[in-house]
Amino acid sequence: MTKDGTGRSSLVVGGSLVLGHSASYAHCRALTRAAKSSFPLAFRLLPPPKRRAMDALYAFMRVSDDLADGPGADAAALAAWRAALTAALAGRYSHPVHPALHHAVERYAIPPRFLYDVLDGVAADVEPVRVGTFAELYPYCYRVASAVGLACVRVWGLRPGATWAEADTPAEAAGIAFQLTNILRDVGEDAARGRVYLPADELAAFGVDPRAWSSRAPAFVAMMRFQAARARAYYAAAEGLNRYLTPDGRAIYGLMCATYRGLLDEIERRGFDVFAGRARLPRWRKAAALLAAWPASMGW
Repeated sequence: MTKDGTGRSSLVVGGSLVLGHSASYAHCRALTRAAKSSFPLAFRLLPPPKRRAMDALYAFMRVSDDLADGPGADAAALAAWRAALTAALAGRYSHPVHPALHHAVERYAIPPRFLYDVLDGVAADVEPVRVGTFAELYPYCYRVASAVGLACVRVWGLRPGATWAEADTPAEAAGIAFQLTNILRDVGEDAARGRVYLPADELAAFGVDPRAWSSRAPAFVAMMRFQAARARAYYAAAEGLNRYLTPDGRAIYGLMCATYRGLLDEIERRGFDVFAGRARLPRWRKAAALLAAWPASMGW
């Protein structure tokens, strides 16, 4: 018997974890609820089967991210987790998340490549990060954010007549916009961990030295304004996704866009002072975005 991380015991037979889908989904839900995130509330916009699938995806992403960011993170742990994913997709489970993840992947025809892309992305965070150009940053943003979104939209579903060929392009753009917003929010925290995601050539062009970040420096503010404008361009490119999604898909996507765009607004409102504390969306604005999303989930 082994512990699954929530105090429950799981049975391992022949090297594989024996855990039913219901218990695995319950474990994923527990991980999702334990996370300090607004996403679990957003999942309530979806019907129960889709909500459970989102819990499974979120739990997988959470475990993957923790392996890169947690104490003692190393490439070997992520390589083992990647091998475990391959086994799980073949029905051999070694983690309580696996049965639910496998079930969701099959039920909603989620291409496994998106899950592997995510693992490639989080693996980049194990070592100190320096990015030379935006052309180098884009694949990272794709892997840690766009690939997540491309998996999620398979769960949300498309309206009749829409195709993935149409939906995937704006879905990819949305992920880039979200991750660029995260990068701007976390400039200070990331630098303290040895990670500088903003392109070195652009920092040099604005005369900004990441070893001496200062929100009081006009050059830093100008550079951040340039980065924010790029993020907004990707938000604009992502707007077309709405027309392809089911009503509940439009609702949750609209809520996520409102949340991340609101966060970018907050960063700008603070004059790009991202060092005094993490920028957060005010609770009233989160509540307003959620209330605005409910009618869309019902097709109104």
